[in-house]
Amino acid sequence: MIAIVLAAGLGKRMKSEKPKVIHDILGVPMVLWVLKSLRNAGIDYSNIYVVTGYKSELVQKILPEGVNSIEQKDQLGTGHAVFVALEEIHKNEDILVLNGDVPLIRHETIMELKKLLEFSSHDAVVLTMKLDEPSGYGRILKYGKGLKIIEDADADSKTKRINEVNAGIYGFRYEFISEAIKQVDNNNEQGEYYLPDVFNFSGNASALIIGDNSEVSGINNRVQLAEVQKIAQKRINEKHMYNGVTIIDPENTYIGPDVKIGKDSIIQPMTFISGCTEIGTDCVIGPMTRINESIIDNEVEIIRSEVDSATIEKGSKVGPYSRLRPGAYLQKNVKVGNYVEIKKSKLGEGSKAQHLTYLGDSEIGKDVNIGAGTITCNYDGVNKHKTVIKDNSFIGSNSSIVAPVVIGRNSVVGAGSTITENVEDYSLALGRGRQVVKKGRYRKDKSEEGEK
Repeated sequence: MIAIVLAAGLGKRMKSEKPKVIHDILGVPMVLWVLKSLRNAGIDYSNIYVVTGYKSELVQKILPEGVNSIEQKDQLGTGHAVFVALEEIHKNEDILVLNGDVPLIRHETIMELKKLLEFSSHDAVVLTMKLDEPSGYGRILKYGKGLKIIEDADADSKTKRINEVNAGIYGFRYEFISEAIKQVDNNNEQGEYYLPDVFNFSGNASALIIGDNSEVSGINNRVQLAEVQKIAQKRINEKHMYNGVTIIDPENTYIGPDVKIGKDSIIQPMTFISGCTEIGTDCVIGPMTRINESIIDNEVEIIRSEVDSATIEKGSKVGPYSRLRPGAYLQKNVKVGNYVEIKKSKLGEGSKAQHLTYLGDSEIGKDVNIGAGTITCNYDGVNKHKTVIKDNSFIGSNSSIVAPVVIGRNSVVGAGSTITENVEDYSLALGRGRQVVKKGRYRKDKSEEGEK
């Protein structure tokens, strides 16, 4: 089966320079939510075609590898978008059509619609919902084996009382849609070709009523974007809680759709977890913590910190106010404390950097103690250089390690030192000026001046 995702619209009511479908929900562009549901419903990326239009290059840029893109140069309606797609696809397979701005659609619902088409003789099927207040929606008018979709503006008083409405997701036999789409005209106020009109050319169509109307919540403005994100947030947080994760304040915890969290972990308020982050069991995360695209092992504690594209092994503690940048790797039982920044560096098992430290492009051995205020000077203005500090070494406070340099195992760097040369194993390294004290040479206060 093939899926066509309509993502060509500008979305004027979003008041944005970006195409509507690339606006994020919990850190993921809304169109990618739709693509993920399609894939989970058994449709391979190679059989998904995204119809782009306004600033198509921005939509194409975020599409996963394997997904096809077809540009609708003139946005003349949903029917025209499908017509353009079919001219490019040329595959005699059943087709699903979805909108790129319905990110909450579940893969289970797509599978139901798919089965309804596959295991029947219908030309077409449509996903519908029932509303207490159906005003503004196309009504589903059923007759015999067929149905029609009557737009609200064209409905008479009797039709307006119908509470089953079009949810905007369809399934078609290729033989039917490839011919019916050619018969759709644009004889309407907007001068557009509407996809629902194809049902006028079928006498054998059916509808699937959705169980949860929120699945097909469309997004036309920023208010609706926030409302849909709240629904997605609640859905994701509840899934984790049912799986054994404690979320202290679900309304103020933001977890992306691809995040995995182990049981008995605790997520504190005002925590943001995004990307393909994996968090193990018995962890404590937050409060006020942001984690993206990172691997967190079991029994890790991260408090009030930023972690991006990092790996943290079992038993390590991070924060408060730490920043782990891409390439940071903490092995078991590492402690990284307040105002420590780590970039593209590995800290060996049991090592500590507790205060006011920058470690960049470094390899730190086991059981190393990094004193407060230590800096690895890794950049010379042109190139980055590596610092190596071997096992059991002690780096005194306020030291500057000028890379490239190697500090041997079981060595000590005296506080306040600037190290520019390699240090052998079992050595004491000092790189600072001698202290000079000149007695009596300081500015006296006025009371002392008066005593003379």
